[in-house]
Amino acid sequence: MKRLSTLILALLFSTQTLAADKLELLLDWFINPDHGPIIVAQQQGYFAKQGLEVSMVEPADPSMPPKLVAAGKADMAIGYQPQLHQQIGEGLPLLRVGTLVATPLNSLVVLEEGPVKSIADLKGRKVGYSVSGFEDALLRAMLEKHGLSLDDIELVNINWSLSPSLISGQVDAVIGAFRNFELNQMEIEKHPGRAFYVEEEGVPAYDELILVINSKNRDDDRMPRFLAAIEQATQYIVNHPDAAWESFVGYKPDALNTELNKRAWADTLTRFALRPAALDQQRYRRFGEFMLKQGLIKHNPPVDSYAIQP
Repeated sequence: MKRLSTLILALLFSTQTLAADKLELLLDWFINPDHGPIIVAQQQGYFAKQGLEVSMVEPADPSMPPKLVAAGKADMAIGYQPQLHQQIGEGLPLLRVGTLVATPLNSLVVLEEGPVKSIADLKGRKVGYSVSGFEDALLRAMLEKHGLSLDDIELVNINWSLSPSLISGQVDAVIGAFRNFELNQMEIEKHPGRAFYVEEEGVPAYDELILVINSKNRDDDRMPRFLAAIEQATQYIVNHPDAAWESFVGYKPDALNTELNKRAWADTLTRFALRPAALDQQRYRRFGEFMLKQGLIKHNPPVDSYAIQP
């Protein structure tokens, strides 16, 4: 009996010692294939193996997650590299610790059978946008490469109604369309589109989706463990794309198992960061220079002041 009591106490102590560390992650949008490595890490138990209990929160307002992290209201948020440069310029105490999607997804989209065959064809036409500032800057850079300016087009605020505004003829093009979603949605609706990729039209390459924390938590040991888990999940996705898809949709079958998500999943696989913690300082510095030139930030601070490799 004494030995049994000792064993029970040892097991209780072990359970308490190995209790998982909780981490709250604020997403940038409702769960979709862009979040593949995070969902697969959860489903495959990779977070648990790192001693983490990760809770994911879908935001009511996509602009709020980094602000809530900056205010100390959550541990981590998914953000966007371009917005990070602006947020740092506004004085928010944010720090990039990882990358989820390592290439731009943003693109300029037109109807495949429409009159716009090149960016130069946009002269005198309407271009829809949802977020002023950065999308204007993208468009300005793309137009400049083809001898045009924003004065040569008419900008129309379409309030996130990207594909419908294009298909209905309200606008001739839209900026801010994610190439892995809008093009698939248009194809499904029998109105195929054509994308002009920002990184091929005068805009430096950048990370689309990144992971940010409050800068005061720079040495938080949960972060390298989180990144190790999503790196393992990304390797699983690359090696077993079909099984990974089943794992992904298994998280919320009714919401995630759709034709659009299945197509978007296939188009997103090659864009996940294979080394989520890795940081290319020159790439961040170069994009900061672009943001500065476009008047979106007032100075380009040292990269290590707002981005690290844990």
